[in-house]
Amino acid sequence: MKYTPFMIVLSMLLFLSCGGDDPAEETPPSDTFNRSGMLVHWADNFILPGYTAIETSLNTLSVAAEDFVTAPSQTSLANARSSWLSAYQAFQVVSMFEIGRAEELNFRNRLNVYPTNTAELDALVLTGVWNLELPSTIDIQGYPAVDYLLFGLGTDEEIIAFFTTSNGADNYKAYLLDVVQTMQSLTSEVKTDWDNGFKETYISNTSSSASGSVDQTANAFLFYYERALRAGKVGIPAGVFSGNPLPQNVEALYSQENSKQLLETALTATQNFFNGNGVNGTNGTSLKAYLDALNAVKNGSDLSSLINAQFDTARTKVNGLQSNFVSQIESDNSKMLETYDELQRNVVLMKVDMLQALSIDINYVDADGD
Repeated sequence: MKYTPFMIVLSMLLFLSCGGDDPAEETPPSDTFNRSGMLVHWADNFILPGYTAIETSLNTLSVAAEDFVTAPSQTSLANARSSWLSAYQAFQVVSMFEIGRAEELNFRNRLNVYPTNTAELDALVLTGVWNLELPSTIDIQGYPAVDYLLFGLGTDEEIIAFFTTSNGADNYKAYLLDVVQTMQSLTSEVKTDWDNGFKETYISNTSSSASGSVDQTANAFLFYYERALRAGKVGIPAGVFSGNPLPQNVEALYSQENSKQLLETALTATQNFFNGNGVNGTNGTSLKAYLDALNAVKNGSDLSSLINAQFDTARTKVNGLQSNFVSQIESDNSKMLETYDELQRNVVLMKVDMLQALSIDINYVDADGD
């Protein structure tokens, strides 16, 4: 093709008007937010005190469980149950931080796969042989297994009999103690890793990339909110994904009056983390602060305000539920479905709008859409 002088000049003008291919012209403004300070706050005021609280509560549960198997009675059973609930609540606060050693150990699932496979548990107890390190035993250990052993073997009198006069009494005693000890061991391993160098590695990794600590923590937080909280505690038992309600899949199935309380604790913990309200009362930099620093807006409103408003709306729905989720599902499942819908709206605001504003990519597979 023959180029005329006119065409050459026109090409030059078009090149200049488009700014050429200079990468500097396409680079967005640098992000000057104090990511390191936020990571320090997360480590010192959320993660480390959270694991410390679980350690302390599990130590109390261990003592109470030992007292119960040594002298089973109404009093020792009640004390073990109370200690179990306190430890379960402590777990809700830190369960979202599945990073580092916790991710390697599959910490959340080792402690909280529900419902417990009771047929498998009872069969193993009767044989007197089990190994809770095996992946195949993940659904017969942790808090749900203790829930079954302390609440699900019958009436209080029947439960006490399981640990005193039944043919497998000694095995049930040993199994309960082994489950609690395994929970302690896993928690200690995660906490020790943070204490022995991982905290420094975590804080220093300020990279704005998929391997950076901010991106990893945000992904872990959202995965927890979407899968463990929204789906696990509400959506699955309400039948959102199956088409039919599954009341047998509620958290704390055998102590059913505690299902709502655990959800409330988890929901408050996620909102506190978003806002930077530490578990020890210390406030600091947060995802909310990050969004505000970037002037993130949606439909004319601050994105952080929309997210907090949706947390509050979801909490209102949770407050309207019965404490017993099995009864709630069987009597009026529409309220569970409405609660799920409000929790779901924050999945969109945080997973889509928030992460786009923060330039963070999702690093987990989406199974059910947004």
